[in-house]
Amino acid sequence: MSRSALLVMDVQQGIVDFFVKDPGYVPRLREAIDAARTAGIPPIFVMVAFRPGYQELNRRNKALSAIPSGMFTEGHPTTRLHPALGARPGDVVVNKKRASAFTGSDLEVVLRSGGIDHLVLTGIATSGVVYATLQQAADLDFQLTVPADGCLDPDPEVHRVLTAKVFPRMAEVTTVAEWSAAVAK
Repeated sequence: MSRSALLVMDVQQGIVDFFVKDPGYVPRLREAIDAARTAGIPPIFVMVAFRPGYQELNRRNKALSAIPSGMFTEGHPTTRLHPALGARPGDVVVNKKRASAFTGSDLEVVLRSGGIDHLVLTGIATSGVVYATLQQAADLDFQLTVPADGCLDPDPEVHRVLTAKVFPRMAEVTTVAEWSAAVAK
């Protein structure tokens, strides 16, 4: 029997403030989180948080080396989970150091220890954490589901291409409402 987890990735105050223009996005994620909890599916919150001084970053990493000084460091306001997600004490929060939720984190240990073999991926950005995590999770033989409207990208066309053409090769692509209804059964 498959055991699932809902990954809510990079939905941090600093990322939401910068990228999210759709006022319905965070409430949709909350719908997915609430549906998961009701169905006994653990939400796992994944966030990017670097050490002060950015010891984990290399100047050769074009995307990450562009982070403004002080941002997304442990304890900085940009690393806080968005409060509307409703994270609870005892929820698993995983800190990562790269685009994939697996790289530089203990996510795989947490999942394997919990017997989880099916991941439901949501987060910001579709072309960043969601895509990188999907690729790595597929290579690790996880069953995968992606609620397309539970993901967000600053480029709507990139989001469309990934969720309509790329992700279906590795995952079931659905919506938050469809997934929530399916787990409620």
